[in-house]
Formats: sequence, C-alpha cells, structure tokens
Amino acid sequence: MADQGDSAERERALLLACAKITTTREEEAMIRQALSRGVDWRLLAQQALERGVASRVGHTLLSIAPELMPNEIHGTFSTIVDRTRQENGSLLERLAEAASNRKLKDAHSAVRHALAQNPNKVAPWLHLGQELHRARHFSEAIACYDRAIALGSADAQAWVLRAHTLVAMERFAEAAEASDRALALDPGNQSAARVNKHALLFVCEWRRRDEVIRSVRDRVRGGQAVVTPFLHLAISESEAENLAVARIWAQGVPSSEPLWRGERYDHDRIRIAYISTDFRDTLSVNAIAGGFERHDKRRFATIAISLRPSDGSDTRRRMEAAFDSFIDVQKMADADVAHLLREAEIDIAIDLNGYAGDRRTGILAHRPAPIQVNYLGYAGTMGMPFFDYIIADSTVIPPENQRFYSEKVVYLPRTFFPTDRKRRIAERTPTRSEAGLPSQGFVFTCQNTPYKISPDVFDVWMRLLHAVAGSVLWLGTAEPLTARNLQREARARGIAPERIVFGSWVKDRADHLARLRLADLFLDTRPYNAHTTACDALWVGLPLLTCTGDTFPARVAASLLHAIDLPELVTESLADYERTALMLAREPERLAAIRAKLARNRDVAPLFDTTRFTLGLEAAYVRMWERHRAGLPPEHFAVAQPELRSSGTSSPGPHAEDDSAPSPACS
Repeated sequence: MADQGDSAERERALLLACAKITTTREEEAMIRQALSRGVDWRLLAQQALERGVASRVGHTLLSIAPELMPNEIHGTFSTIVDRTRQENGSLLERLAEAASNRKLKDAHSAVRHALAQNPNKVAPWLHLGQELHRARHFSEAIACYDRAIALGSADAQAWVLRAHTLVAMERFAEAAEASDRALALDPGNQSAARVNKHALLFVCEWRRRDEVIRSVRDRVRGGQAVVTPFLHLAISESEAENLAVARIWAQGVPSSEPLWRGERYDHDRIRIAYISTDFRDTLSVNAIAGGFERHDKRRFATIAISLRPSDGSDTRRRMEAAFDSFIDVQKMADADVAHLLREAEIDIAIDLNGYAGDRRTGILAHRPAPIQVNYLGYAGTMGMPFFDYIIADSTVIPPENQRFYSEKVVYLPRTFFPTDRKRRIAERTPTRSEAGLPSQGFVFTCQNTPYKISPDVFDVWMRLLHAVAGSVLWLGTAEPLTARNLQREARARGIAPERIVFGSWVKDRADHLARLRLADLFLDTRPYNAHTTACDALWVGLPLLTCTGDTFPARVAASLLHAIDLPELVTESLADYERTALMLAREPERLAAIRAKLARNRDVAPLFDTTRFTLGLEAAYVRMWERHRAGLPPEHFAVAQPELRSSGTSSPGPHAEDDSAPSPACS
C-alpha cells in the first residue's frame, strides 16, 4: 500500500510539473527522470484532460522528452497542442482589426511572438486584454481574458480583469460573478473586492449590502479604499469619510514636477480649458452645453480637451462648434496632455470628471495651469493639493462643511448646477400603455441609476405603494438581475412585483423627456440625489420631492429646487419625505397647485436661466484670475449675481467678496 501511495504521489508531482507554463532546468531534469522510471501514460493523459491542463502538459512533454513518449500518446498530445495554436491564431486574426494604435500593434505582436514559443502562455493574453480595454475595445478585451481562462489559468487576475471590463460595459451581473470567481481563487485580492462591491451596488444586491458598507468603513479607518470615491458617495453620509477616501485614492496619483512655475501670462482673453471624457451625448455635458455656447468670447478663449472619441452625435457636433478650440487627446498620455495645456498657456483648467467616469487626474497632477478647478462631474472633494477650487453653492457645501474639502469653495449664486434651455421635448407624449404603465392610478417615479437606491428609501417607497391604492413605482431601465433583485425586495415588503415598472431604453432623449410627463411625482434618492435627472423632471413640469442629507450629493436636488423657488419639495428627514409624498398623492389639488407653480417658475426662476448662470460662472473665473494676478492664494469666496448687459453679452459683474461664507446674494 505504501508503494502505491508513493507511486500516486510521484504521478501527481509529475502532472503538476508538466502543467507549469514555464519550467526550470531542475524541473525538466525531474520530469525526464520520472519518465525514464516508467509512467502510466494513459492515466497521465486522462488526468491532464480532466484537470483542463492537457495542452500545457502536452507542450511540456513534447518540448522536453518527445522521444520517451509512446506514439499514441505523442499523437494525442500533439493534436491537443496544435488545436491550442489554431485557436490562438484564429483569435489573434480577429483581434488584429482592433489594433488601431502603436501600443495595440506592439501588444498584438508580442502575444503572437510569445505564443509561438508556448501556446499555453496566459500573461500575453492578459497584457493584450488590458491594452484593448484602455483603447475601449471591451468585447475584444473580454475575448482575451476568456482565452486566458480557457488555457487553464488558475490565477485570479484573469477574472479580476474580466470583471473590470464588464463594469465598463455596464454588465454588472456578469461582473459580480467574475469578481466572485476571483475572490474564490484569491480571497485577499483588493482589486477583486473593489469591483465586486461596485457590481453588487449596481445590481441592488442588498442581502450583502451591510457587509459591503461595514467592510468599506473598516478599510477606510485602516487607510485603505476598497471602492472608488465616486461609488463611495452612494453609500456614505459623512463628508469626513468622503474626504478620507479621496485622500487615500489621491495617494495613487504619482507626484510630478509642476509644468507651470509661476510664469505670468499677458493674454487679451482669459484662457479656459475644460477637460472631459464626456463631450458626447451624455447627461453631464448635455447639462452644461448651453453654458459653453454662452461664454463671452470677447473676454474668454475656451478650449475643450476631449479624452474620449466622438460618438457622432448632435451633442458632439454642438460641442465642437461651441469652443474656440476643440482638441481630441484620447490617444495622448497624461504628461503629453499636460504639456499641451502648458504650451497653450491656459489660465484656468477645469476638470469636469473628477473621480467620475474614465478619470484622468494625472493630467492636472503635472500642474500645467496656474488655476485648477474641480467642477460638476464629481460631487465631492478630490483630496489632492493641485486642485485649487471646487465650484459649488451654499446648499451643497454649507460653510461649516468647508473643512472637509481640500479645495477652496467658490459659491455660485443660487445653484452650482448648469442647465440648458435648448433641451428639446418631443411634441408627442406617449400613452401610458405605450410606456408600460397602467391606464389608471398614481405614478410615483424615480429615474435615477439603480446604485443610488438605498434600502431605507426603498422602504418608504413600498409603504407609499401600500398606502396609495392602485399606485405604481416607475423606475428607469435596469438589467435583468437588478430588476429581479428589486422585485424580490418589493415582495419581501408585501408589494406585488408587477407594481414596479421598469422603463424601456429610449434612443432619443427628447422622447424620454416627453414620456416623463406621464408620471405624477418624482421621488428622489438619498444619500445620492438626482442631478441631471432632477433637471429633466423639473424641465418637463414633473414635481420632484427630495430629502436632504449631510453630504454634497445628498443636497443637490435641494439646490435645484431652491433655484426654481420650490422649497416646499425639500424635506429634512425620511419621515417628512414620506408624509409629504403621501399628502401629494392623496390630495390632487395640492399636487396640481405645485405643478402650476413649477410651470410658472420654469421660465422666470434662476434654475433654467442658462445665460444668467453662465454670467455667474464667468464671474467666478474672473475672480479666481484676479486673485492669481494679484499674487493672492486661492481662498473661499462667493459670487454675487451679475447683471445682464443691455446687449445681452456677459459681464463679470460686481466682484465677489472674499469670505469663508457665501454672501446674502447667494443664499
């Protein structure tokens, strides 16, 4: 029995050694020695097939000791290895079409060379997949990771990379599964844990939510960030915690020698560069598009630094026409973009992404401009020393919260959030049936992205459905797993799943805006409010009810409602939020009065006055620039509302007063 045990152990050791992608000289000698003593070849081949490592074992044996292999076994393993080569070659041929730049071409060539030596190598596929991901060839990147996994990789990294790419494709259910596989292989893998938490939040998997939040907070206290700062905003009710996460994340941005070293520029116009991945048909740029167009070209030279390719949309063409200069830098490294900004002698550089989207904070880390600003894309602090200002208002960052921001706060009049009066609403409003809604009954709606929905707010929504007979909750488009999870949560709260209606995807935003008119009341989320979706609702005349929190993203909808003079729709607690929603659902005359007030205010209140908003934004830029010209450091200040010139062009208006609190004009 002992001899049989020793034999089995030798067979196992031989199989493991042959299954390695790269073998040492000592291992090769051990393999030859084991083979020369005799081996059960059929059993070895069978075990290699069962464990999914036949191609690796075959390549090792054919390379080290082909003369020791029986003809039948030699032929079997040769066929398997040849098939691996053919499958590699076929995929590489398909991927060759995606090799559109030098890095991709080099990576593609390196993979072909490496696989010619050993067709079972995994690392080249992972490298090519990462390059394809960076070039936004996501499907091709997934194919590379799948190939690495198919080759028998037991490394968590292939699953981690696959999960990250699936998140970029917004295939969150598959990302959750891939990251779970990675964690099963490597429980301590931080990258896998990060993407796993991201995916679970996006698919509303609340059974693990408490565990996720507890883990995030424990890690933050220990100086580690396991979710991105952007996603952290959706689960945090603490500005101090948000600052801590931003500072942890900032440590990953390499420090650089500043490109701007105090030089004084003498331009006839203030040079402003807006840096964004989203100069396309996206929510954020659609919001500020009108502001770009209304900049006073006599006082400001505007430059767009586009970090993503064109989507061919009307919005993209509109953006290209709005700026004095529109520069596509998607294929340039951060340092090269920074040098471009420095050579253009930009006075004020505005990062419209922050930690949101495909962030490239490394550009401004090179300090290419004397004034650098965090604005719009990320509702929080960057926690980085090279951002001088954040643009906000007195609602989203009250003076007492300034200590949680590494930037100095610039307060715009009424609201920091831009809107665009050119947004078109389709003339025809669809029927309820066409929108998948019941013909009768009160329609509560929330069109926010599902990751913003929290269980405590969902509890309120379900109680409202209980209290208002025949009512439904109309949510935005959701992938199947997200919909199933929310329906499960509704059922657990005693609500029939069919009372939650998920909207279908609509290609034209004008059609989406038109169908929003079918709803009766928009219910906001907390701690991450509606932003552009709130503006959409108010623009079409749909009342929005919000509940403020303590953080920037939990106060955005309140900022918008104050700017359209509807403070009665701002509540301070979930209990008040629930009572107000129930009152409006049960008292049609109250809701009708609010709708009428919203209709009146839409064309006279500040929220949708794009021209006046742009004047305030320009006044902020002028004040930043004047402080810089006077040799003064950045400081908190508030902008008073500038007056329109008779010609309708912009003027910086009265200078803001230096103060740590907003002036009365901003309240």
